[in-house]
Amino acid sequence: MGQLLLFIVVALVVATIVFGVTVLLSGGDPGLTPVEPDGRAVPLPGDRPLGEEDISRTRFDTVWRGYRMAQVDQALQRAAYDIGYKGELIGVLEAEVAALRDGRTEEADALRRAREAALAPAAAVPPAPEPPVIPMKPSVEDDPAQEPVEKR
Repeated sequence: MGQLLLFIVVALVVATIVFGVTVLLSGGDPGLTPVEPDGRAVPLPGDRPLGEEDISRTRFDTVWRGYRMAQVDQALQRAAYDIGYKGELIGVLEAEVAALRDGRTEEADALRRAREAALAPAAAVPPAPEPPVIPMKPSVEDDPAQEPVEKR
């Protein structure tokens, strides 16, 4: 009985080694290959604050091993930003209410104006001008196939 068990263990070890060498030599393991997205992604809106329905409606492209990591990371970053923004807005509103309760109307008005200016749409701010693009002519040093032009 002991010899039979030893024979089975040796046979399994030899079979494992032969299989491993065969896979290495044949290159039969392509590893993880990129998979095309399935096109069912529904991203978070980027033009307004998030709502509860936006989070529940969000979908990600599925791939062989799960969801597309870049889409999930982007959605989490957007949600974290929005949560932080709303936390700051709540702090400003609480300070405004406290100023009104204490009778500090000038401070409350300043807080209200700052809050309204922060909530104004970004479209009201003019975009920064783009730097001009200056076309460059290739020189003889850049293109050896081009012959120099003689001056008259």
